[in-house]
Amino acid sequence: MADDMSWRHQFHIPRINTNKSVGQSEEAIYLCGNSLGLMPVKAREYVDTELDDWARLGVEGHLHAQHPWLPYHEFLTAQMAHVVGAKPTEVVVMNSLTVNLHLLLVSFYRPKGTQRKVIIESDIFPSDLYAIQSQIRFHGGDPDIDLIFWAPRADEQTLRYEDLEEIVYTNRDSLALIFIGGVNYYTGQSFDLKHITRIGHAQNIPVGFDLAHGAGNINYRLHDSGADFAAWCSYKYLNSGPGGLSGIFIHERHGHDFSLPRFAGWWGHNKETRFGMRDAYDPLPGAEGWQLSNPPILPLAALRASLEIFESATMDVLRARSIHLTSLLEKLILGLDHPSLQIFTPSDPESRGCQLSLYIKTDGRKLFNHLTTKGVIADWREPNVIRVAPVPLYNNDNDILQFAGILKDGLRFVSAIRKDST
Repeated sequence: MADDMSWRHQFHIPRINTNKSVGQSEEAIYLCGNSLGLMPVKAREYVDTELDDWARLGVEGHLHAQHPWLPYHEFLTAQMAHVVGAKPTEVVVMNSLTVNLHLLLVSFYRPKGTQRKVIIESDIFPSDLYAIQSQIRFHGGDPDIDLIFWAPRADEQTLRYEDLEEIVYTNRDSLALIFIGGVNYYTGQSFDLKHITRIGHAQNIPVGFDLAHGAGNINYRLHDSGADFAAWCSYKYLNSGPGGLSGIFIHERHGHDFSLPRFAGWWGHNKETRFGMRDAYDPLPGAEGWQLSNPPILPLAALRASLEIFESATMDVLRARSIHLTSLLEKLILGLDHPSLQIFTPSDPESRGCQLSLYIKTDGRKLFNHLTTKGVIADWREPNVIRVAPVPLYNNDNDILQFAGILKDGLRFVSAIRKDST
């Protein structure tokens, strides 16, 4: 694949000092979009527009801003739906990720009688674990009893679907929910949403996903997956800025089911009568009906700048480019053939996104620190994993080649230190 397909020029690339005495700097090798995406160049313009309208119009900006604030979240709906493969009525941007997960669990975790257990992956992201544990306790359960972990087999790092299927079938009479991260944050393993959903639905168990480490990277087809619900943050691959807003997905079969329990707020109320103020709650159909409050405009503006790039690039093109970059990275790392270095992430492109998790058997932290001093911005996760993610929107082949060279030198460097210390 040609390397001229990057949208790199539409992002600010962090710079590092190469000669502080004369103020020289160069672009960092940024491989950390799986933790925080880079700032779109237009984000400042879009946020400044809303600040200017606030200064100029005050409250009148809700109706008369260049992009009126009252319906502002609607400007992002179709683009976000394209990113995750959903219908616009199934998607809305609101709140932060874990807040949204709690709101969704109100509707889809409904324990009754002996059916109260939840299946999650054994090393799910901590915030998801805490949310599920607290929901179980809220419903009078005990996480030590009501949580079932889908875990790797002995001496393996990744998960097998046949094991999940066996767990679901064995516990079918006591299960209330299956909740899985779309991409495991630690190993980088990506999961087949449709397959997992079929496993759950075969036993009439609702299935939901946290897509924080996949949205904007994996070419999801959420509607076709049949999943009941999903949520994701937007500050990783979707480049909305630190603490950016979250998206949610509610499958259309649930969008008009007003019998589902939900927490309510005025932004989920019928738009035509929302400002009547004294009307009984009349929930909106679709994902919008799960909204609580009017959304923050400035974070929406930053996200709009990024989603416009996604709309132009398209997920099909980005996914193909991602496979190219990640495969190149994998090839170069495997070519080092170093005994202290192992890739935890599956080799099959269909079972991963753009993240590779590098397990460092010895002196991992020293290696990570060495990479940092050489201008690599990556991510360290305990225990002993360096996560690197070539993001298709702004990374290129040169980033990968430079990183491989620095990694090779770094492995030599820490080996030399180890020998000297002995």
